[in-house]
Amino acid sequence: MKKIALIVLTLIILLFGFFGLKSLEFFKKISISSRIKTTPVPEKTQYTIALLGYGGGNHEGAYLTDSIMLVTLDKKVKKIILTSIPRDLWVKLPTQGQETYSTKINSVYQINLFPDNLPAIAKKYRQKIPGLLIKEVLKNITGLQVDYFVAVDFQSFIKFIDTLGGVDINVERSFTDVEYPLEGKEKDLCGKEEQFAQIEPFLKPGYNPTDKENLLKDKPELNEFLRTATEEAYLAFPCRYEKLEFVKGKTHMDGSTALKFARSRHSLDDGGDFRRGARQQQLIQAIKNKVLSPLFITKIIPLYQKLENDLTTDVELSLINRFLPEIKNADQYQIKQLILSNENFLTMGVSEDGQSIVMPKKNLYDYSEIKSAISKLLKGLSLTPTISQNLKLKNQK
Repeated sequence: MKKIALIVLTLIILLFGFFGLKSLEFFKKISISSRIKTTPVPEKTQYTIALLGYGGGNHEGAYLTDSIMLVTLDKKVKKIILTSIPRDLWVKLPTQGQETYSTKINSVYQINLFPDNLPAIAKKYRQKIPGLLIKEVLKNITGLQVDYFVAVDFQSFIKFIDTLGGVDINVERSFTDVEYPLEGKEKDLCGKEEQFAQIEPFLKPGYNPTDKENLLKDKPELNEFLRTATEEAYLAFPCRYEKLEFVKGKTHMDGSTALKFARSRHSLDDGGDFRRGARQQQLIQAIKNKVLSPLFITKIIPLYQKLENDLTTDVELSLINRFLPEIKNADQYQIKQLILSNENFLTMGVSEDGQSIVMPKKNLYDYSEIKSAISKLLKGLSLTPTISQNLKLKNQK
């Protein structure tokens, strides 16, 4: 049954478009290929699709893709590879001339949408074609030709899960996250406006160190507030955050809970981008199980109605037609997952401008080991259990 995830894991939402008379209508609304002239992808045996999740809304950084996963399907060798990319991976963008520009990968999709904010970007990528730049960057990292993308904001994801009636997930370990950010509360001062006004100068570049020394000496309570505001913001501004608690064992999650489970990254027990990537792949497995249930057919029309204005993709109708015949071969497909982390190819680092980043262990911008691992997986060669997993989270103590 797991092997039927071939369709679900890639175009899980797009396939809804083949139900009833609304199918073509639905596809035209979600695909940019029906509105923007794009280069058609030639028919072949292997395709890679980038699945992107972003916050949305009106807050700053609305299009930062904090969830990035590649789905590679090869019809010839009957294989599907899921590759999770950490949001803080440091990448170099294609620029004009000799100028260089690097950033965290989660900002690439947003830069593509607003290229005027970064004039150095190469002319080819200054076109406001969603997904164009992120596909190129992902290709440089993985060696895969990224053919399409599917992007959805978090509120739409919640609607999707709720319309399914929730999902059942086996939480591998109990964990608590006291720093889960609340949307719209990013700049809330939590009633501490007066204190904040006094420390605000020290939060800006170029503050006078002498002034800080005076603050340290004369107002220790403000010094402590300054420390927590810069090092432990959840203590200084508690109203900005929600405390999450997940208990080990099978749990039924609605859309909001599933999103929190997939996004949480500040837990001491199960935190960081790497463990979050593992949970996101576990969530895909849960969604697959729900979609394969007999009652799913009753959910398709409601999903049309709720999601037709919320998805963005450049998938062509022809791709769907190419893979529909593969349904009968679904049980023949082998599924592998690759979670890029500090357990295999990556390590933590600091950028030149002081940001905490993720980078290859071998060398900055050297993704050769990642490319080699993906190539081996597609060829059917084995990797160590730490690097490759079969749709099952590794037990950790």
